[in-house]
Amino acid sequence: MEFDTIVAISTPMGEGAIAIVRLSGDEAIEIADRIFQSPAGKKLTNVVSHTIHYGNIIDPNTGDIAEEVMVSVMKAPKTFTRENVVEINCHGGLVSVNRVLQLALNAGARMAEPGEFTKRAFLNGRIDLSQAEAVMDLIRAKTDRAMNVALGQMEGRLSKLIGELRQEILEVVAHVEVNIDYPEYDDVEEMTHRLLLEKASYIREELQKLLRTSQQGKILREGLSTVIIGRPNVGKSSLLNSLVQENKAIVTDIPGTTRDVIEEYVNVRGVPLRLVDTAGIRETEDIVERIGVERSREVLKKADLILLVLNAADQFTEEDRQLFAAVEGMDVIVIANKTDLPQKIDMEEVRVSAGDHQIVTTSLLEEEGIDDLEEAISEMFFQGQVEANDMTYVSNSRHIALLTQAIQAIEDVLAGIDFGTPIDIIQIDLTRTWELLGEIIGDTVQESLINQLFSQFCLGK
Repeated sequence: MEFDTIVAISTPMGEGAIAIVRLSGDEAIEIADRIFQSPAGKKLTNVVSHTIHYGNIIDPNTGDIAEEVMVSVMKAPKTFTRENVVEINCHGGLVSVNRVLQLALNAGARMAEPGEFTKRAFLNGRIDLSQAEAVMDLIRAKTDRAMNVALGQMEGRLSKLIGELRQEILEVVAHVEVNIDYPEYDDVEEMTHRLLLEKASYIREELQKLLRTSQQGKILREGLSTVIIGRPNVGKSSLLNSLVQENKAIVTDIPGTTRDVIEEYVNVRGVPLRLVDTAGIRETEDIVERIGVERSREVLKKADLILLVLNAADQFTEEDRQLFAAVEGMDVIVIANKTDLPQKIDMEEVRVSAGDHQIVTTSLLEEEGIDDLEEAISEMFFQGQVEANDMTYVSNSRHIALLTQAIQAIEDVLAGIDFGTPIDIIQIDLTRTWELLGEIIGDTVQESLINQLFSQFCLGK
């Protein structure tokens, strides 16, 4: 498959030591050669693959030096895109890197679309679709755990498992076809039903195993939406600052200081929390604070985890009871804060209101209890265990939806066997399972979906 040559800046914009302008395509080396000048008179078209060369980027029209660079040359097919790739390493200033990009465009390259380098790697068979999606997961990883999951997917761990299951299905489909083509052999149908039952049960079990990892995988990929709620001045902002280990929120003794929703990412024992500090939920005449309270109620509805903060140095109030009612049925950890002050709260009443929810006591002022809280969060979502290195996690929402549909299709196969449905009808659901799994790795996916997925990538990747 042949494409035109594309170019883009592959490093974040802004000041830095180095910036990289990447070219990919059949003419990548020739285009780079038109704007590259080596002190030794070296031509990039003649150099050995996978070597790096010092020189200058020049304007071929004027001969003026635009930038001092190191240029890496990598020849197809042993490159990320399986095309010729050139990476121009220049100084990381906005002016210099844009100047190099413009000269590459003038020399014949086209500006790459978002994710087009990775898209070409997929279209040229270098990686499958699940591996391509893992590239973006790796870039966005917030913790070591999330990065390890993305790396495993990039290495093809999920692809290999899906490929093996699809091969199992293919062999059964082939056997069914033999049964349909040669119906005169009576024993073939009996064996086909027996084989179908055995294989479909195995495939369902393997798919269910994968789906069981999806909650943890999705949390690792997207972060756990965690909302801190409580009456004003119970220590919500102090909790945010303690978890982030930075003074992100203003902390005062004045109730209603937090007027809006504050959002931060934090790594808690390998669990990425998308941590939201809310305005204290209470009735108020202050119009600005009232808007903040309404926003707090909105984010509450979308939360995966609620950290409900109480003031241990104050009485358990009707407002506290209303907060417990508001989070009924959600995953909640109750935090009794300000234990450094004389305790006034009735902990027995707290336990009754909390029910099955875990209770942690803290003194955020004295930095006590944070470890207990982090342990409680880890245990709630990961049973306190670090994932096995060889475990395959499903973290992508698209993959989860397709796995769910595939399990339903294989359930239909098993139901058809129980009802004695003819083999050729059962085969339809079996083939549907095969197609759904193929969509995960890109074997049976539509072009419009491919374009949509890669459009979400950053430019230059």
